[in-house]
Amino acid sequence: MHILAVDTSGPICGVAILADDGLRCEHMVVNKRTHSVNLMPMIDGAFTATGLTLESMDRIAVVVGPGSFTGVRLGVSTVKGLAHGSGKPCVAVDALEAMAAGAGAFDGVICPIQDARAGQVYGAAFTAAEGSRPHRLMEDTPIALERYAEKLQTLGGRFLFLGDGMPVHREALKRLLGDRAVFAPAPMSCLRPGAVAWLASLTEEEVDALSLQPLYLRAPSAERNRLLVEAAHAE
Repeated sequence: MHILAVDTSGPICGVAILADDGLRCEHMVVNKRTHSVNLMPMIDGAFTATGLTLESMDRIAVVVGPGSFTGVRLGVSTVKGLAHGSGKPCVAVDALEAMAAGAGAFDGVICPIQDARAGQVYGAAFTAAEGSRPHRLMEDTPIALERYAEKLQTLGGRFLFLGDGMPVHREALKRLLGDRAVFAPAPMSCLRPGAVAWLASLTEEEVDALSLQPLYLRAPSAERNRLLVEAAHAE
């Protein structure tokens, strides 16, 4: 099975191609250009580097969230377009699960977090053994960091933190959890597009281009502001 994987949900713009014999290509970049500028050249570059084509793909996988609203929309919209034009099925991949999958085995709880600002994170919790899909212990949720740490302590004894929320909240997590908090090194701390492709290879759940939708854990800020204004005018 050949899978093209795309991720624009966070600070990294990533593309990978997975085949039956393993990962053929993985491109990741963080630069001053927007994901909309990076993404299509990276996809074209992955096909050029591997000698494969969109037509030779069996599936197209994309991270549907949680993450940046603009980034998630870009990745989903791009894959919808590619899938619609080629007739290829899509696979929706969860960002936090993909982070956990990229972390590998850990004797404890894997805790992917994204910074949601205002002292909150998008967080989840998993366990994982070598070569196995992460086992979910906590659903994706927007949550205050202190409350997240409290919930984690009911799940295990050691906690591996990764994701773009990790450096932002590192000192607070040390204060809340002490030596029980472990922080992933740079190669394991980000969402890897190769992990997105690998997760997509493990599922039978496919959707067509029209059915592929983003996963938002809360409304975009513009929508929340609109509701606040409407509620104020109703008083």
